Amino acid sequence: MGGERDVIVALPPVAARAAGRRFRVVYMHDGQNLFDPDTSFAGDWQLGPTLAHHARLGIYFIVVAVYNGRERRVAEYTPFEDTVRGGGAADEYLAFLADTLKPLVDRRFPTLPGREFTSIAGSSLGGLLSMYAHFRRPDVFGASAVMSPSLWFADGAIHQYITDAAAVGGRIYLDVGVEEGPDELSDVRRLRDQLIARGYRLDDTLRYVEEEGANHHESRWGGRFRDALPFLLGT
Repeated sequence: MGGERDVIVALPPVAARAAGRRFRVVYMHDGQNLFDPDTSFAGDWQLGPTLAHHARLGIYFIVVAVYNGRERRVAEYTPFEDTVRGGGAADEYLAFLADTLKPLVDRRFPTLPGREFTSIAGSSLGGLLSMYAHFRRPDVFGASAVMSPSLWFADGAIHQYITDAAAVGGRIYLDVGVEEGPDELSDVRRLRDQLIARGYRLDDTLRYVEEEGANHHESRWGGRFRDALPFLLGT
């Protein structure tokens, strides 16, 4: 992947980590935007308080927050090449997540390694990547959070990919902010309808959210992710 990569692994509270207990895992993109406003691009997701909130409810899991590759972000997070913006290196990045990072995490931390216990989550280009990963690596990821996905990239090539992909099952959380604009809203609704046509069932294997008054911003994703977690984890 062209060098070192920072990764934050957030564990459940010590009191919850009884001998032999293992936990579901959520792999998340844009790791520098999740916990700390000083490292984020435009505000953070307040993920620390979110984890504490769910721990108080008895919902425990591990987050693996992978920093993006900065100047490589567009390439790594996009499965198809765009004639203007380039990109198209998502398969290489997913191989890093699935075949290098995940085995390391599973060796060093008390994870439940099966696909049914492993989720992937991201927003914007990270949402596009999570949608692609759900169908591209179903051997690894059994659930995905697809938040305000950049479905327009490469002239919307992800739509045809979803139409042609083999059935993989699992759970998909999909959302968008209404104030992100009519084109974004239309794209995400189209994806929702595609997933339903593929057999996903609303409020069963597919959770769909449109947030009124919400724009394309880290703070909005953080708030919605807090609410999405029980569905994503299957708890």
